[in-house]
Amino acid sequence: MSSNNLKQKYQKEIAQKLAKEFGKVNVLAAPRLEKVVINVGIGEAAQEKGLLDSVAEELAAITGQRPKICRARKAIADFKLQAGDPIGLVVTLRGKRMYDFLEKLVKIVLPRLRDFHGVSLKGFDGRGNYTLGLSEQTVFPEVDFGKIAKVRGLEITIVTNAKDDKKGQRLLEELGMPFEK
Repeated sequence: MSSNNLKQKYQKEIAQKLAKEFGKVNVLAAPRLEKVVINVGIGEAAQEKGLLDSVAEELAAITGQRPKICRARKAIADFKLQAGDPIGLVVTLRGKRMYDFLEKLVKIVLPRLRDFHGVSLKGFDGRGNYTLGLSEQTVFPEVDFGKIAKVRGLEITIVTNAKDDKKGQRLLEELGMPFEK
């Protein structure tokens, strides 16, 4: 991948621009990325043994980092779920990997989506963080279409230190996130 073009662009241009725009004297007061969290829910992982490993490999290929297994806190009889059963995988990216992943998401993955007109502005949580759901993992170039047993969705949460949605949105726009018009 690139040698962290997005991080350098943020440090050299975007931070100063946002600090000036929001009336901050110090560049370090500008909104910035904290982390990117990617998670995949696998409800049927308790019944199918090899499933967790194959999805974990895909997620590791996509993010460049080994995922952590999320387990059920409570037993739910209707879903045939015991407390402690694996129900999902999560990866938290920070630093270089975070910027590399975001750059790949914005420049390669999102343009490959069918009927893509920009990501929704409804994904903000009120504190400047943005969550985006992808219905299939196949849009990532690392995923080998032949090895996939089932198409799965994944959720990407971009956590910023912006205190409100407007600042978070401006940060993501500057980083290249294509919001719908």
